[in-house]
Amino acid sequence: MKKKILHIVESFGSGVFSFLVDLVNGTCKDFDIVIAYGVREETLPNFKDYFSDEVKFIKVENFTRSIKPSKDLKALKEIKNIIKEEKPDIVHLHSSKAGILGRLAVNGNKIKMFYNPHGFSFLKQDDSKLKRTIYWLIEKFTAIINKKCTIIGCSNGEYEEAKKLNKNSICINNGIDIEKLDEETARFEEKIIDYNNLKICTVGRIGYQKNPDMFNKIAEAFPNLQFTWIGDGDLRDKLTSPNITITGWKTREEVLKILNEHDVFILPSLWEGLPISLLEAMYLKKICIVSDCIGNRDVIRDKENGFIANNIYEYQKIIKENIKNQKQNIKKIINISKVDIIEKYTLNDLILKYKNIYKGFKDYFKEKSIV
Repeated sequence: MKKKILHIVESFGSGVFSFLVDLVNGTCKDFDIVIAYGVREETLPNFKDYFSDEVKFIKVENFTRSIKPSKDLKALKEIKNIIKEEKPDIVHLHSSKAGILGRLAVNGNKIKMFYNPHGFSFLKQDDSKLKRTIYWLIEKFTAIINKKCTIIGCSNGEYEEAKKLNKNSICINNGIDIEKLDEETARFEEKIIDYNNLKICTVGRIGYQKNPDMFNKIAEAFPNLQFTWIGDGDLRDKLTSPNITITGWKTREEVLKILNEHDVFILPSLWEGLPISLLEAMYLKKICIVSDCIGNRDVIRDKENGFIANNIYEYQKIIKENIKNQKQNIKKIINISKVDIIEKYTLNDLILKYKNIYKGFKDYFKEKSIV
């Protein structure tokens, strides 16, 4: 008889959604899978089509992105009822809201638990220092009352933060399905980099985390270049530079097509877990320029497989140097970037590691960091 895994996720969109699609579809033959989810603006209307038909879905009606005590208490009750009804062998929590409510709901029950922060809430730079401290205290409190819940960092930087909360932490790098990505992009022609007319893009929700202000400043510094934001969000009014195109939310096929048509991928995030969009851009041999934050700097080694920038002047310098026909150096960098993905960030490796921890192989827990 298969073990039953209950995934609980409030942030059911963008990177977390992509992560769950890959993880669930890669493990549903070995386990019975149930997903208790919340709906966000970026949640795809046809999200079920991305998952195996074997997966069961339960909507948590009171899940909200922000802290709302009355809603959160109702969501907590819903989660408890779902756990009581489904009787899972394993509960796997995703992102801060589900991580906190899920650990409170399971506390006292002898259920194996895992928690992927996908970017700790206390690292959010759009909140005050006081608010971030409160988030940290909440994470610490829930880690103390449910010490048996294993925190899984999706990058080494997130793992280091997790260890400060609970020694029962491990690291499994995010990974992408390169075989599927090859199939999805097979009909696309490989973009030849136009060093005299670089096309620059990013992917994700237009929110504070992804730093649209910086993206706009970079676009303003290069008025003759084309910039594209693949996605949408409540801060789209920050993207005022006339050379920026906002695509809105697109299907995965459309996202990959647009990404493939660009030369440079920029990710000026203020914080990250380990962004799937960056891994895919690296595999598609885009010139990657990222901010110096957890997740980004765990993957990108400056001037070796991409570039790290700390401010607008560094972004400008990197782009100008690329424009100056640094062809041989750039070719080497993007080739190393793709090899890194193949060697360190594949879905096959990720699925194997999650299957092993679900099955309770002790060697994985002893090793702690299993990147």
